[in-house]
Amino acid sequence: MSSSAIAGRHAVRELLRSNSDINKIYIQDTVNKSQLKEILDLAKEKRVVVSTVPKNKIDGLTDERHQGIVALVSAHEYMPFEELLENIAGKDANIIILDGLEDPHNLGSILRTADAVGFDAVIIPKRRSVLLTDTVAKTSTGAIEYVPVVRVTNINQTIDKLKEHNFWVIGSDGTGTMDYREMNAKSGSTALVVGSEGEGISRKTLEKCDFTVKIPMVGEITSLNASVSAALLMYEVFRQQNPSGRD
Repeated sequence: MSSSAIAGRHAVRELLRSNSDINKIYIQDTVNKSQLKEILDLAKEKRVVVSTVPKNKIDGLTDERHQGIVALVSAHEYMPFEELLENIAGKDANIIILDGLEDPHNLGSILRTADAVGFDAVIIPKRRSVLLTDTVAKTSTGAIEYVPVVRVTNINQTIDKLKEHNFWVIGSDGTGTMDYREMNAKSGSTALVVGSEGEGISRKTLEKCDFTVKIPMVGEITSLNASVSAALLMYEVFRQQNPSGRD
């Protein structure tokens, strides 16, 4: 399993009442949801994603008696967006936003690079995204302990908030007209946006970017692995801000 599974109605209800970071709740498709009203109400209040699945899906997540419900608990705590804004107030900061990234190995690798170049945070959406799992933690080789991961409900609203805090938002997309090495990240706060492995950055999010850049390629393959793209972009920001290396 990639996350800790908490099984049973009482255990899941108490988990929701606590301040634990819950990645997702799975409910068996044959369960009478009226019996789970309190749990479903709490999940809605805390904006926890709930999915209805066949019994064999839940059976594969836990060996415990699950009563038709299992919650997957995050392998690491997320940082609230408001706390991130407080932490970076009054200074230039660098953030990478992952729009729909699905591979936990890619997220772990991105965290590792973010730590190497001193990025302040990684932002991911609550839906249609990889979450903080044991696989992410292992792939990050410890970086998960040093780079805050912020989980937000709406990426586009988050970008608007970052712009209010004087961030330049740069999207990486194959349609970009500017070589990524030509972007100006020498000063000020920068938010890089990298899309999913298959679909890239969503159209609405791309429209929110101040400008877009592309990574030039001369081979037959038309795209790079998401973690490789993210690494190139983050190191370019680092290079521009530290032309002689970190003091």
